[in-house]
Amino acid sequence: MTEPPKTSAAPPGTAVPTIPVLPAQSGRPVAPAPRRTPDTTPARRTALAEGVDQLRAAATTEPGRLRAIGALLALLVVAFGVVTAWQTDSRATAAGDVLHHSQPLTSDAADIYRSLADANTMAATGYLAGLQESPATRKQYEQDIRTAAAKLVTAAANTDPGSSSATTIRQLNELLPQYKGLVESARANNRQGFPVGGAYLRAANDTMQKQMLPKAEALYDNENERLSADYGNATPYPWFAIALGLLALGGLAWAQRRNYQRTNRVLNHGLVAASATTAVVLLWVVVGHTFARAGLNDSYDHGVKSLNVLHDARIASLKARSDENLILVSRGAETKTLPDKTVVDAYDWGYDQEIATLGKGLKLADSLADDSAGRKPVAVANDSMTVWISRHKEVSKANDEGNYQKARSGVIGDDKSTAECFTSVDSSLNLALKQETKEFQRSAGDGLDAMTGLTVGAAVLAALGAAGAVLGIGRRLSEYR
Repeated sequence: MTEPPKTSAAPPGTAVPTIPVLPAQSGRPVAPAPRRTPDTTPARRTALAEGVDQLRAAATTEPGRLRAIGALLALLVVAFGVVTAWQTDSRATAAGDVLHHSQPLTSDAADIYRSLADANTMAATGYLAGLQESPATRKQYEQDIRTAAAKLVTAAANTDPGSSSATTIRQLNELLPQYKGLVESARANNRQGFPVGGAYLRAANDTMQKQMLPKAEALYDNENERLSADYGNATPYPWFAIALGLLALGGLAWAQRRNYQRTNRVLNHGLVAASATTAVVLLWVVVGHTFARAGLNDSYDHGVKSLNVLHDARIASLKARSDENLILVSRGAETKTLPDKTVVDAYDWGYDQEIATLGKGLKLADSLADDSAGRKPVAVANDSMTVWISRHKEVSKANDEGNYQKARSGVIGDDKSTAECFTSVDSSLNLALKQETKEFQRSAGDGLDAMTGLTVGAAVLAALGAAGAVLGIGRRLSEYR
């Protein structure tokens, strides 16, 4: 019997390795998978990161620092020029609007108010005259209506659609023919001796006083607000541009000092040229705006303010004249209850209020006038107002005594009537308005002229300054080649 083959036994205490049994494919053993080694290839850097590294490396060299300094100086000078051109252009545009747009429109709005008030005065004057109405009175009434209509067209063309001013203009255009119809009805009945003519005239006056004139005043106030806004945009200093100019000058001075410390050269022609052009622009901006502000502020203090006061005074005189006529037309039919329960004639009370307003306006206009040419017509108007008040008292006395014909002659007569005083006041205020308009145009024109060429000049000089800075730095860089 054959013995089984002997196998070698492991020594006691020795671990026997276990041979893993791998699955076989097609009867063959599968070798273990090879071990994967880690990828040590560095990740590719972005172009931005490489660019930053290159700039950082370049900044450690003097040529690199010079390039950075040149780029920064050119950027500062160009930014100064751009901001200066932008801010000066906006201020010049606002100053031009003050002179050519908003103030003329404010005057047009005042003319609308004045024309409507004067038309109402002429209507009452013509009614009092009856069949003896003068052609001049009728002509003046028609002229006032045409002026108001024409000014409304101009205002509508320069008003934003949908605005409150556009709505006001539309409403005035609707009310104007209604008012004219009432006046014509009053005239027609008055010629035939029908007392109802007075009722038509009072209705026309109510339409004017309670609807049309308040709307015309609102339009005038809106245009005044637009004028004030244009002044607010035109007069401030361009502080941002000035700050950039000082910063650019400081940077150029630092670059030249740095250049001197490293090369012992006192001047760099390019940097000197850049500093000179920057200084010229900065000085031009400061001086130009100083003169512009002075002219615009003078045009407002001695032009716009005076014009507003004179417009208000003239309108007060027109309303006082209209009330004076209607005192005789209504013959006490219209009354007003005061806060103390006193009942007074509405038109007599209105006359007193408007005359008081006229007196205050003339006093203020005299204080605002800055020369004799402006004070003289105001003084004449004040003297005429004093005589007007005196004559009105005589008219009121005759009317209270029942002497209607004497009162009527005292109002519209040819000799020593209140009509003469009113005409003198109105014509004097018209002269004062023309004088103050000239003052406004002169001062506002001076303010606008002070900024002439500043926008284009600042842009051109800034471009030259930036070029000078680049050339100056480039001259230093050429020494390293």
